[in-house]
Amino acid sequence: MAGRKVGEAIQIEAAAEPMAALPAPERPAQAAFASAASTAAQFDKANSEVKANMEKAMKTAEELVTFGQGNYEAMVKSSQIWAAGVQDLGKQVAASAQAQVDQTLATLKAFAGVKSLKEAIELQSSLARSSVEKAVAETGKLTDASLKLAEQTLAPITARVSLAAERFGRAV
Repeated sequence: MAGRKVGEAIQIEAAAEPMAALPAPERPAQAAFASAASTAAQFDKANSEVKANMEKAMKTAEELVTFGQGNYEAMVKSSQIWAAGVQDLGKQVAASAQAQVDQTLATLKAFAGVKSLKEAIELQSSLARSSVEKAVAETGKLTDASLKLAEQTLAPITARVSLAAERFGRAV
């Protein structure tokens, strides 16, 4: 080594121990290992986050399906209440109409025994007055029954709307 230049000796020494001349972070094997470990840790973290988000999404989907089933059941119940109520209203209308027909027939029979025009007019006036009074009374009954039916029909749906507002309103 005596006849060589200083630069050549450094090259020989560097060639003899190539890793010793590099600073510690720049050693390729260690850097690759550290990078692989960091990448694996990031992958594990991302995988855990994806798994947690998928579980959360599945739970939300299950809750929505369950809520949708409840909505369907409320609609079915509401429809059943409405159908039964309309049937009852129809029976009330039919009974009222039958009573009116019976009263009209009774009045027509009474006309057969009328002896004067004045008596016929009184009988006709009585029938008209009675018919109007019954029509007003029956209309009031049907209106009340219709309003009650509307309330009963909407009750299951209103309950679901309230539940939706309670459950999903706080999520927003």
